[in-house]
Amino acid sequence: MRRSTMSMLLLAAALPANANEHLRIVDEPLELTIQMNHERYPFYDETWPVEQQAREWTGIHLKDATVGANMRSSSSSGQNEVLNLMLASGNIPDIVGASNIKDFVNRYGPEGAFLPLDDLIDEHAPHIKAFLDERPELRSAITASDGHIYYVPYFPDGKYARAYHIRYDWLEKLGLEVPQTVEEFEEVLRAFKTQDPNGNGLQDEIPYFAREWPELIRLVTLWDGRSSGSDIRHDFYVEDGKIKHPYAGEGYREGIKNLARWYREGLIDPEVFTRGSSARDYLLSENLGGATHDWFASTADYNKLSAEIPGFEFKAMPPPASVSGRRIEENRRIPVKPDGWAIGYTNKHPVETIKYFDFWFTEEGRRLANFGIEGQQYDMIDGKPVFKPEFLAQGPVNRSLYQIGAQLQARGYWQDYEYERQWTNEIALWGIDLYEQGDYLIDQFLGVSFTPEEQEVYDRYWGSVLDYMLERQQSWILGNGDVEAEWDDYLAQLDKLGLSNVLEVMQSAYDRQYGNK
Repeated sequence: MRRSTMSMLLLAAALPANANEHLRIVDEPLELTIQMNHERYPFYDETWPVEQQAREWTGIHLKDATVGANMRSSSSSGQNEVLNLMLASGNIPDIVGASNIKDFVNRYGPEGAFLPLDDLIDEHAPHIKAFLDERPELRSAITASDGHIYYVPYFPDGKYARAYHIRYDWLEKLGLEVPQTVEEFEEVLRAFKTQDPNGNGLQDEIPYFAREWPELIRLVTLWDGRSSGSDIRHDFYVEDGKIKHPYAGEGYREGIKNLARWYREGLIDPEVFTRGSSARDYLLSENLGGATHDWFASTADYNKLSAEIPGFEFKAMPPPASVSGRRIEENRRIPVKPDGWAIGYTNKHPVETIKYFDFWFTEEGRRLANFGIEGQQYDMIDGKPVFKPEFLAQGPVNRSLYQIGAQLQARGYWQDYEYERQWTNEIALWGIDLYEQGDYLIDQFLGVSFTPEEQEVYDRYWGSVLDYMLERQQSWILGNGDVEAEWDDYLAQLDKLGLSNVLEVMQSAYDRQYGNK
């Protein structure tokens, strides 16, 4: 017998009968109930292959006990309605998982509806503990106002989200370079508007468009304003330890003034506030759109239009330098989401449950949550999971993974960006590398957790403040008013509506949560 064969036999004899026995949490199967309201699925499906695999490995059997399973709203208000219905029923399952669960559990956890997880994690969840120990800012971000942790979140992976994209073929046709400053960007947009780069003899080009209108407001960064402090639209941001709102800043005022001018001059899609999600599809496929700010992967995929539009080339470009010379990319993937799962107060097996939560942070559990089942969705090649070609060919990978129970945000797990890289085309990867080399990303505001008193102040004032901000924002851009002339009155009205009160409780919560860390 050759040595290699003997070595293999000895190794096989040394391995346990079940190579994944170390993942088993209980000797006998244990059933736990779960409420799950995922963004795309309003209930927990016990037949998901990913769940069946987890059940086999861990011995934990989750049973669907979802209240409000027929309520299919993925909005924050819709999720709150479902969770409030569960709470009102008086039957809180062993596990509660949902999109936008953070504020809910941080409010009702201190009141006793959910178990604090700090000691459970420290004593029984070594993989979660190690993850948080290496990222203390994320531990702070998920800590409630009473100093406890009540949910294990979905932690996204990767850094890059959206970027500026422009028609390189139009630039070449007009003899223009990739714009490097806001002034050059304006010149390029004006050339797109007036010099017929699509060659049809009409002045029908739309220089700048956005399928999500807040990506128009993102352009205020070119005048040193801000549109958000995180991947949440209209969010607060932190500057030198102080909480601020972008729509009350001088750079924002200057930005809105110039965006109104761009709109008036036809450099911005006249239907930017109404065209909606079809804007990118329609304007690119009709050879009308010139530039936008959107996701790397999905936007780069439009280069397949080159088969229909000769020379079509729509690629990322570096953020133009602002009026002060600053280049930033404001949007990036936030490292922690308000989604995930918690343990209900009636749970009689909290140790086993936190061990189950921890399973999803093991190498095997994380791979299962991200890639699905080995041999079905992927194969291990050179020690790494690689999606099968036939799986990639089924259509949108995210959709296919959701259908088997993978990549669910209502589960607390750590995403692996490599799953996405495998179906991101080379043009998008080129753009990501361009942004990596430029180091354009800026830090994000990771959110705060309020005391009941702070929450009351926030709820009382913030909705009216934001409504007024957005109403004036759109009116100014559309030409219904003059931001420069009305700015002082605008700030006075924000104060009257309670912005200063909101900033005060935000600052109090921020100092408590992050001040000494």
